[in-house]
Amino acid sequence: MKHINVGLFVPHNGCPHQCTFCNQRVISGQSKQVTPDDVDEAVKIAMNNPDSAGGEIAFFGGSFTAIDRDVMVGLLKAAYKYVENGSFKGIRCSTRPDAIDDEICRILKSYGVTAVELGAQSMNDEVLRLNRRGHTSQDIVKASKMLKSYGFELGLQMMTGLYGSTDEDSIDTAKKIIALKPETVRIYPTVVLENTELAELYKSGKYQPETVDSAAELCAKLLLMFNEADIAVIRTGLHSGGGVEGEYLAGAYHPAFKELCEGKYYLNRAIEYIKENNIPQGKITIYVASDAISKMTGQKRCNIARLREMGYDAKIAADSKT
Repeated sequence: MKHINVGLFVPHNGCPHQCTFCNQRVISGQSKQVTPDDVDEAVKIAMNNPDSAGGEIAFFGGSFTAIDRDVMVGLLKAAYKYVENGSFKGIRCSTRPDAIDDEICRILKSYGVTAVELGAQSMNDEVLRLNRRGHTSQDIVKASKMLKSYGFELGLQMMTGLYGSTDEDSIDTAKKIIALKPETVRIYPTVVLENTELAELYKSGKYQPETVDSAAELCAKLLLMFNEADIAVIRTGLHSGGGVEGEYLAGAYHPAFKELCEGKYYLNRAIEYIKENNIPQGKITIYVASDAISKMTGQKRCNIARLREMGYDAKIAADSKT
């Protein structure tokens, strides 16, 4: 059963750094601080949908545990009463790795927070420095282990195509994230937005962003890595809307980016199977779960076309075992 979550975007006034890529007003879609009344209003709207039962109240869009302590606790109190009465199963938030300590963990635990996502972005210290993240890879490791020790569900967010980064860096970051054993991961290809330092680097020719196709190819590899490690990838690509289109300059932004990645993921697995089993060219039938037929087919049947280029006349069918 699908559950409805309540998402509240907390502006970046809690963030002590301005990363090269960050235009938080655009990413979160707002600049006004969230209040307890906003929490109540959002919850009331969500509760009109019967699927809200079992969902979560989520504080995203900024560095939640770095905002003013009284503001943070006020928001948590507003949300927690809906957890206590059984309307929602828990609260999740996102924050910076260097904004986690024992005191913060105790506060989060006491107000029903069940999951914490860390904006890791990269496990390469030089990439973190170049992008003005203000923390190190060791901060990510320390915060992740602390959150796990308190029993929180751990989520880690990574970015591909960062200034100074390579595909190899992203693969290495994924490996190190897997070693930290998070329950969930989000993958965000870097997007160049106006009014950011990255925009100036791009305009001056010092930064070359990923294309949609190259980012999707890389993310397909990352999806495979996380899938094999049994880690759920709950987001791939920046959310559409919120002013992104109006501020977009360059980079891997596509409203259906996840579908592009999943298409490449299924194509890569099919090609790998064909090669490993020496499947002769000609007519073949590829069996997948019924809900994966469109992913295996690819947008505009691009995967079918690619297999045809390799000499395979492919038919996609539902696996009767699924």
